[in-house]
Amino acid sequence: MNGDCTIYFERFGSPDDPTLLLVNGLGSQCVNYEEAWCERFAAEGYQVIRFDNRDVGLSTHFTDAPVGDDGAAYSLRDMAADAIAVLDAVGVERAHVMGLSMGGMIVQQLAIHHRDRLLTITSVMSRTGEREYGQSTPEAFALLTAPPVTERDDVLDRAVASLHVWGSPAFRDEERARAQAARAYERAFDPAGVGRQYFAVVAAGSWADELAGVTTPTLVLHGSADTLIDISGGRRTAELIPGARFVEIEGMGHDYPPEFWQRWIDEWTSFVAASTPT
Repeated sequence: MNGDCTIYFERFGSPDDPTLLLVNGLGSQCVNYEEAWCERFAAEGYQVIRFDNRDVGLSTHFTDAPVGDDGAAYSLRDMAADAIAVLDAVGVERAHVMGLSMGGMIVQQLAIHHRDRLLTITSVMSRTGEREYGQSTPEAFALLTAPPVTERDDVLDRAVASLHVWGSPAFRDEERARAQAARAYERAFDPAGVGRQYFAVVAAGSWADELAGVTTPTLVLHGSADTLIDISGGRRTAELIPGARFVEIEGMGHDYPPEFWQRWIDEWTSFVAASTPT
C-alpha cells in the first residue's frame, strides 16, 4: 500500500537472493515482463519482482481522482513511491531497479528521491523529460496519442500497428503481439487509466537538473531503432548521470523481443557485477 493505492506484485526466484524490481512503461501491465524473461534473471541469482503500476492491471485505478492544475491526477514521483511500497511489502531494504520507457522515468525519480533504497538503477528506452531529447517520430507520436480503441479486435489490431511503427524491425512477430495484447485486455482493460499515466509524464516536465546529483550506479540501455523515444533520450540520460554506463542495442526498437533477451541479461549482469561489492 502507498496511501490509498494498492499495488499488485508477483515474485520469482528466492527471497534470499538480491532483488531486481521491474518497473513497467506507459499502459503496460506487469505481465508484459513475461514469465520466461523473469525466470532468466532469477536463474542468474536474483529475486525478481514485477508489479502493476497504479491505474493499470490489478493495482488501484484512480477513476475519480481530482485533476490538478497541470492536468495530472498524480505524479511520476507518486509512482516512484509505489515502487518503494512494493519493496516495503516484501521486506527488501535495497534493490536493483530496472524500468522501461515511462518505467525508466520512474526509476530516475527513485534515484533522485530514494537513493537509500537502491543498489543500482537501469533506465531503458527512456528519457529525461527534456523536449530536445528522446522525441518520437511524427508517425509514432500520432499513434501514441490516437483516440483509444475499446473493442477487443481493435485493441489487438492497434497492437500490431504499433509493432510496425516502433517495434524492432527484424523481429516483428504479429502473432506474439496479438497474444500479448489479448492477455492484457482480458486481465484488465482501462484506457482512461493509461491516459492518467500519460498526463503524469507530460506534467513532469524536465528533471534533467536533478540527475547530476544521482549517486546510484546507473546503466542506460537504448535501441538504435527506437522511433517512440529516440535514442538521444538514452544518451542524454547517461550524459547527465555521473558515471553512468550507456549501451546501444543495435536493431532494437521500443520493445524487447526474445531475440534480444540474452544480450540484455549479459549487459545487465556484467554491469551489476562491476557496480556492487562482493
